[in-house]
Amino acid sequence: MTVFMVLSTIAILAALGVVLFSSPVRSALCLVFNFFTLAFIYFGLKTELLGITQIVVYTGAIMVLFLFVIMLLNLGGPQTWKERFEFRTVLGFGFGFALAAVIASQVFANFQYFDKPQAPDSFGSPQALGRVLFTHYVWPFEIASILLLIGIVGSIMLAKRKL
Repeated sequence: MTVFMVLSTIAILAALGVVLFSSPVRSALCLVFNFFTLAFIYFGLKTELLGITQIVVYTGAIMVLFLFVIMLLNLGGPQTWKERFEFRTVLGFGFGFALAAVIASQVFANFQYFDKPQAPDSFGSPQALGRVLFTHYVWPFEIASILLLIGIVGSIMLAKRKL
């Protein structure tokens, strides 16, 4: 339980770094660190396939795409103090803090009634995931794959230059 608490605290701090850093590159690096921390949480929950997928797909592919877009756009430096701190910013932080407090109160209130559930030994294994994915969720899986294929073909068509 303590390893989970340490990793979850690190993940929360990394998520705050994503939002609070003014440099887009630092925010992206905090997001990479958050993805790795979430992968270690998955490993601790004995869902190795989900942890490996987290590292390969999100950290490997998505973050490379994010960093490529940041470098391609050549985003400027941080804004001035007056541009960053407006009334809307203070109001947004206030509402965000209130929402986080309400969610935390509901989550922590239920911890006293929480018993540790026992998952089967095969939980999180590639075999169990494949069995469920290709029996109960075969149609949503196929629809998602078709939508991804349409997105890939559309992006190729948009990126293709006219001769």
